[in-house]
Amino acid sequence: MSSSASSVVNGGISFWYADDGLPAVREPLSGDASADVVIVGGGYTGLWTAYYLKKAAPFLRITVLEQKFCGYGASGRNGGWLYNGIAGRDRYAKLHGHEAAVRLQRAMNDTVAEVIAVAEAEGIDADVHRGGVLEVATTPAQLARLRAFHQHELSYGEKDRELYGARETAERIRIADAVGSTWTPHGARLHPVKLVKGLAAAVEALGVTIHESTPVTEIRPKHAVTPYGTVRAPYVLRCTEGFTASLKGQRRTWLPMNSSMIATEPLSEEQWAAIGWSGRETLGDMAHAYMYAQRTADGRIALGGRGVPYRFGSRTDNDGRTQAATVEALREILTRFFPSLAGVRIEHAWSGVLGVPRDWCATVTLDRSTGLGWAGGYVGSGVATTNLAARTLRDLVQRDSGQGGPTELTDLPWVDHKVRKWEPEPLRWLGVQGMYATYRAADQRERLHPGTESSRLAKVADRVAGRH
Repeated sequence: MSSSASSVVNGGISFWYADDGLPAVREPLSGDASADVVIVGGGYTGLWTAYYLKKAAPFLRITVLEQKFCGYGASGRNGGWLYNGIAGRDRYAKLHGHEAAVRLQRAMNDTVAEVIAVAEAEGIDADVHRGGVLEVATTPAQLARLRAFHQHELSYGEKDRELYGARETAERIRIADAVGSTWTPHGARLHPVKLVKGLAAAVEALGVTIHESTPVTEIRPKHAVTPYGTVRAPYVLRCTEGFTASLKGQRRTWLPMNSSMIATEPLSEEQWAAIGWSGRETLGDMAHAYMYAQRTADGRIALGGRGVPYRFGSRTDNDGRTQAATVEALREILTRFFPSLAGVRIEHAWSGVLGVPRDWCATVTLDRSTGLGWAGGYVGSGVATTNLAARTLRDLVQRDSGQGGPTELTDLPWVDHKVRKWEPEPLRWLGVQGMYATYRAADQRERLHPGTESSRLAKVADRVAGRH
């Protein structure tokens, strides 16, 4: 191995901040205040919500409260996948009918273009490259799942999706043992931190007040409580995703699932020539414990997956520090996909949390009796979904306040969806640890014993997870 664990920049929030620099921190709240809308959380969900509300109703006094700085959480640590996946679509099809889920999928397809268009309009250069999403299979069982997945996506109206065999896959990216892939144009690579910084600046320029270093400890009707004072507003919107468990009374609402990433050193032209990847697609696979990757604007590979999936008591880390075993596990995926990169240096490793509801369904809600709203539970598909959630929250607030009526977005099936809480500890910890250990074992079994049937272990894990 050419790089030791000690040479890896570990944590420091994420590679994206090492690349673009930490932002200058905005002033904390200085005492009690009032607003028309208070938004708790300065990540993508909160900032997009502030953006669309202020654009729709410039007279609104909107305050964003962020415990660290805008983009400190998942918005500044993710894989930079702007794509059309949404958590819970199949369940919504069962609950509300297939056509309702098709409308949700169509809205997500449009959301990819919406994010790109707003970034351009606001002058945000987030290294966006719209190369679509390529998801690959490297075993017979994965190929069977890939073909079923491809057909399933077509059934939700995605007519421009393409299915490739081994040769066509290699023409895009040369991945060892790849036997097939599916590609959708509804995806783009981006630099997460450049997007969140630009969005925060755009929101502030519109006249929204942002207070950083201001942790909210409790949300109740018309009140967002912080150590520095309470902000009172008719609408209090919770946009805290993986950090929701830290709020009073929310410990079991969404589970903070840990995801980890590595970034290589910049690759040489010769190394890229050996790999291909000239289309700069975002890259995923059909493993049960799946990976996700992108080719960065400065010529690195940023690759992620599950490391230590969950910390007891719904705890979250601070700076994104990642266990050495997780770094090595991600390196193993990298070199299994691209054997020619066996000696490449890993320069950065980091982790972050995403929000997982008990039924794995993303939701948007506004309780009209209390003025409390929330959006999240994206289960790792938040880069685009946050934008759709924010526009939906905008429409819900406008409808409730008499500024607008029902819209296509307020009628989507994820609006006002209710889900039970996660189990208490230690059941929560045991369940999640066991689930991911089982997924990894299923992947290992499929690699060692090739066959077209998915491992039964994965089906057991799915039942434990509540995904089916």
